[in-house]
Amino acid sequence: MRITGISTHVVGTPWRNLTYVLVHTDEGITGVGETRMLGHTDALIGYLREAEANHILGSDPFAVEDLTRRMKYGDYGRAGEIVMSGIAVVEMACWDIKGKALGVPVWQLLGGKVTDKVKAYANGWYTTERTPEAYHKAAQGVMERGYKALKIDPFGTGHFELDHAQSLYAVSLIEAVRDAIGPDAELMLEMHGRFSPATAVRLAKELAPFKPAWLEEPCPPENLKALEKVAAKVDIPVATGERIHDRIEFRELFESQAVDIIQPDVGHIGGIWETRKLAATAEAHYVLVAPHNVGGPVLTAASLQVGFTSPNFKILEHFNDFADAEIKKVVKGAPEVIDGYFHLSDKPGLGVELDVDAAAEFPQQQARFDLWAEGWEQRKPKGSQ
Repeated sequence: MRITGISTHVVGTPWRNLTYVLVHTDEGITGVGETRMLGHTDALIGYLREAEANHILGSDPFAVEDLTRRMKYGDYGRAGEIVMSGIAVVEMACWDIKGKALGVPVWQLLGGKVTDKVKAYANGWYTTERTPEAYHKAAQGVMERGYKALKIDPFGTGHFELDHAQSLYAVSLIEAVRDAIGPDAELMLEMHGRFSPATAVRLAKELAPFKPAWLEEPCPPENLKALEKVAAKVDIPVATGERIHDRIEFRELFESQAVDIIQPDVGHIGGIWETRKLAATAEAHYVLVAPHNVGGPVLTAASLQVGFTSPNFKILEHFNDFADAEIKKVVKGAPEVIDGYFHLSDKPGLGVELDVDAAAEFPQQQARFDLWAEGWEQRKPKGSQ
């Protein structure tokens, strides 16, 4: 079997463009991959056009390791977010092809299942007025849909510091959310790399009574010493990793022991097999895995292949029940959260199919998502409807 070409399909919303890639073969089997780029969708498509000619055409889709290594190292330049995301969408599609050809789900090809279900946590649910009352109601809605975990960034446009009044307001938002979800549900606290170590530590201590499940990206990700400073002074588990795009770059993070949960994005770190390798290394360091997942149903399905096969897989992020949920219709067989969990599927490959006609109903947009802009949490950029 050989790859005869790829085609790209961008599904657009005001705040995110989802890039789907179909990989076609000479035996008529087609695989699908997906990633979500922030402001770099055209760059990704441009890279894929060159990679198709230089590396992908004529390749054996079963030889996943060989193809991804050639894409990563064959151009000699150091691979960053765009290249690793391009590798990821093609890699996912190759696993999909392989599973379909053999009649088995991808998780079966990765060593088999270690669990029948993966816990989900909701994100994108607080696209409402930024008040305790509105957040309380929205959080109750998440619980009513069966979720047992959710995540929130309550810090507005905070950057490095957060003054006393803003800090009290953030605490009031978290207090309202915890009251809405009860004592048993997990509440993930997102900081989006906003703060200096001192501010992150102070806020973590002020929010500790509400029992956060983790403290995510407390300070900018470029400075590992800053993260170590935070980890040494808080009792809440620390999570990070969505903006690391190469598995090798996690080495120093593991060595530092500054992180308890890593959050690789399967769509940015080279795909399913790279993430599974990373999960194995994390296991050796007693670190849990909870992938960043702001994509659509294909990226969710790909992330679940890692989840069903990794003993140290904690939980999977899910946006698509809340933020532009209508995009779920572009994929047939989209994974669904039932009673707070994704459940094992025996469908061959990734178990999903892109509906090209449905995807065409959501054309690419000039999607913007600025975490420093007032009202960012509503995910309605200026000028959008």
